[in-house]
Amino acid sequence: MPTPPKPYAVIQMEGRSHRTKEEMKERKQAEESLLSGVKLKERPEVRAEPAAHKEFLRIEKLLTKIEKNDAIYEPVINRFCMIQAECKQLEERREEFYQMTLELRESFREITGDMDPDKKAGLLLDFSREMARMSASMLNCDKQIQAKRKMLLDIEKENVMTIAAALRSIPKKEKDEEEDDPMTALLKKRQRVQ
Repeated sequence: MPTPPKPYAVIQMEGRSHRTKEEMKERKQAEESLLSGVKLKERPEVRAEPAAHKEFLRIEKLLTKIEKNDAIYEPVINRFCMIQAECKQLEERREEFYQMTLELRESFREITGDMDPDKKAGLLLDFSREMARMSASMLNCDKQIQAKRKMLLDIEKENVMTIAAALRSIPKKEKDEEEDDPMTALLKKRQRVQ
């Protein structure tokens, strides 16, 4: 896959390019036309959810630092924050199920400790069914968490929120000519000697 074109800001920062001034002007205008110039706004449902609101503020601050705080990203950033909050809620629910199973096991051991083996067998069967239901609920939470994490990762990849996506916009360091091709370096050295 070919390397994506460098953004105008990166080319300008490097200070050199094979592009003409006209091409650079066109690139800058094209990039600016993709931005609305309006700052990102938090949706009411995001503001109402504490975890989502906190995440939104964090992302907004980061986007402002890299000069990408634009309303064009608004829907996806708000959605990202809501999914992040939902994921946190599911993780908390799964932890509650886990703690409940531990408490039920302990209670069952205490109750059935000195019980008649026949009665204990019936209770053990009922207890096992309930534990299986709780385990199924925990597994269901895990599946939902994994699906939400996949959504989050997909959004992160598309919106320069991962290291790989951010690295694509960093200028490549150009090597000296001599480092590029040892043969060229040898020929230059030979020309100097003659």
